[in-house]
Amino acid sequence: MGQPAFQPLERALGHKFEREHLLVQALTHSSLAHEHHLSEIAGDEAPPEDNEQLEFLGDAVIGLLVAESLFKRFPELSEGELTRLRSALVSRKHLGQVGARLKLGKYLLLGKGEERSGGRKKSALLANGIEAVIAALYLDAGLEIARAFVEREVLEPSVMDLQKELLEGRSIGDHKSALQEYLQANKGSQPVYIVKGESGPDHRKRFTVEVRVADNGTAGKALARGMGTTKKKAEQEAARRAMEKLTAATIVAVVKETAGE
Repeated sequence: MGQPAFQPLERALGHKFEREHLLVQALTHSSLAHEHHLSEIAGDEAPPEDNEQLEFLGDAVIGLLVAESLFKRFPELSEGELTRLRSALVSRKHLGQVGARLKLGKYLLLGKGEERSGGRKKSALLANGIEAVIAALYLDAGLEIARAFVEREVLEPSVMDLQKELLEGRSIGDHKSALQEYLQANKGSQPVYIVKGESGPDHRKRFTVEVRVADNGTAGKALARGMGTTKKKAEQEAARRAMEKLTAATIVAVVKETAGE
């Protein structure tokens, strides 16, 4: 990590790592670790550790710090309103934007396949990387350094705008609630979430969930799929993608109607 190539990232994080291997691990995607394992399985060199365990820890650390900050900032908000704000701030979409703003993608250590598929720009990889980096900050320097980073990069750029949207009655954060409200208002139906797959060992599970439109008591048409480290995260991601599709379809329909098609 003494390499000059990583110094700009450490400056952006506001911390010089004492245990440099923590930042390396936080930036190492499982695709690289897997490729090393396959190529060196007969040798003595151990494959690099990937960032999935740090991602797990970082998810808990960021959840705590965001919840604490919101609790102190907005004592007038209800539990439900605070929950929606927290959901927005720790969402894959928001953390991916944080990663993109910090140019985290250029520092990710990826396998060749992930590199070719544009992994450095994938929002999900950037979000996972941010969680892993926050865990690395916490382990290397303690909670206060992690808190300073979360306040500066995760909360400050967006929290007041999100609070304004919340007070204006707009749906934020809880994509499942937003999808349910949309379907009830426009189709008179409910979303149904179905787990379509699980992968990985017990300590680093990945879930794939499909959201469908309930039709006469049965799970009808599929809307979207989402992935996450928990079933709840996968459901939220599926709901987010479904809302994007439904919103886009509504815009297209309005444009066609306006054009007289």
